[in-house]
Amino acid sequence: MVAELATRPQNIETLQNAGVMSLLRPLLLDVVPTIQQTAALALGRLANYNEDLAEAVVKGDILPQLVYSLAEQNRFYKKAAAFVLRAVGKHSPQLAQAIVDCGALDTLVICLEDFDPGVKEAAAWALGYIARHNAELSQAVVDAGAVPLLVLCIQEPEIALKRIAASALSDISKHSPELAQTVVDAGAIAHLAQMILNPDAKLKCQVLLALSQVAKHSVDLAEMVVEAEIFPVVLTCLKDKDEYVKKNASTLIREIAKHTPELSQLIVNAGGVAAVIDCIGSCKGNIRLPGIMMLGYVAAHSENLAMAVIISKGVPQLSVCLSEEPEDHIKAAAAWALGQLGRHTPEHARAVAVANTLPVLLSLYMSPESSEDLQVKSKKAIKSILQKCTYLPALEPFLYDAPPNILKHVVGQFSKVLPHDSKARRLFVTSGGLKKVQEIKAEPGSLLQEYINSINNCYPEEVVSKFFPEYEFMYFGEVYENFLTKSVPPISIAPLDIQTHFCREWTTINHLLTKQSYIFYSNSQLSSYE
Repeated sequence: MVAELATRPQNIETLQNAGVMSLLRPLLLDVVPTIQQTAALALGRLANYNEDLAEAVVKGDILPQLVYSLAEQNRFYKKAAAFVLRAVGKHSPQLAQAIVDCGALDTLVICLEDFDPGVKEAAAWALGYIARHNAELSQAVVDAGAVPLLVLCIQEPEIALKRIAASALSDISKHSPELAQTVVDAGAIAHLAQMILNPDAKLKCQVLLALSQVAKHSVDLAEMVVEAEIFPVVLTCLKDKDEYVKKNASTLIREIAKHTPELSQLIVNAGGVAAVIDCIGSCKGNIRLPGIMMLGYVAAHSENLAMAVIISKGVPQLSVCLSEEPEDHIKAAAAWALGQLGRHTPEHARAVAVANTLPVLLSLYMSPESSEDLQVKSKKAIKSILQKCTYLPALEPFLYDAPPNILKHVVGQFSKVLPHDSKARRLFVTSGGLKKVQEIKAEPGSLLQEYINSINNCYPEEVVSKFFPEYEFMYFGEVYENFLTKSVPPISIAPLDIQTHFCREWTTINHLLTKQSYIFYSNSQLSSYE
């Protein structure tokens, strides 16, 4: 009856207030096996509900009794007792340590050799929940001899047992290279790799996660996973119907790619970059995150690998993530990946810039609603791209919108490109960029001022000094703006002295521009003022 009531969350508090824990403990020693099993099941369901009830099990000295009976009773009691240990151990490292201290590990390991697959599953589950908390508890599970038996469990025909055993191996491997090496030495990698194409989605999730937890620690471990011939087989999981299979497959590829250029190149050669990009486009939210990070890791290694991502159309997909995803941590990952793509050469930077990512990055950096991490990564990405970008049309809007700490990098790029590109110099004048540079207020002697001076030195002094001050034309009591702006009135209707002054100024500037190969206006534009 208590076991039945404990299945409903609304009954838990009532059972706790009724002191049901103290009533269940004696029933564990009842002479009737069914009562023993039902009492253990009720304790497990109560302990599973919250940490307070799990602590009550520990404080009630119930664990030693369970452990003692675990080795002696029938398979039904063993499953119920292992369930109690799992329910207690899952909540915190302290409660898991209490299970270790009462000698439960040795008994649970013995249960892994039981004939009944349900007992093996319950024991593997309890061991996994103990190992997942920290390296010390995981090492205790290893020292008890669990790993070789868990490897045997993943070879059993029962799918549920395979899932739990793979999950337990994953929980053991994740803490340190040494623990992961223990799993590798037990021969787990080859058996896990063979199950990548198993039709059961939940099993595939656990297998991919276990391989990821091994591969993440070091180059050697990652190479061992690769040597199990997971490529190109694992790429098929990126098209799986199950979202979490996609995520774990992306995670595995990411953990391999991050280590060395050689491993990343292997993934590129197997078609992994294009497959991950397609996967990112087919899903949303956190499922995308490992794939986004994988592209960033690949791009970070070398300019050739970054170009492989660009050629596979990675930039547009990352731009979509940057613009569409609501979560800041996903946007931050996309910003970081774009920064890794654009930081190598002007060609890489241009590929990122033409996708219109720079304005989006700038808005995220300047938005007060962005998280600190998103702002930092957006800023770093902008600077990385700007320092290599020579595609001036993408940079010019930054002259108007960028804050001072970004503006200096933008002006710096203009100061590098303009001295060597006559066409860019002409366009910089006609677009109003040169005028905007003159309006920037820089500290004397600062790096920004040096950049501005370098730009000004690309033009005759007379152009810089005469081109930008506003010339006022008084006509019927109105003040006309500089004759180079679009608001200039038709000269033909101005008084003669105004026409003479206008033509004299225009002739001087046009002569200077022509002399330096800076043709400012076309003949058609000039004729409109004549």
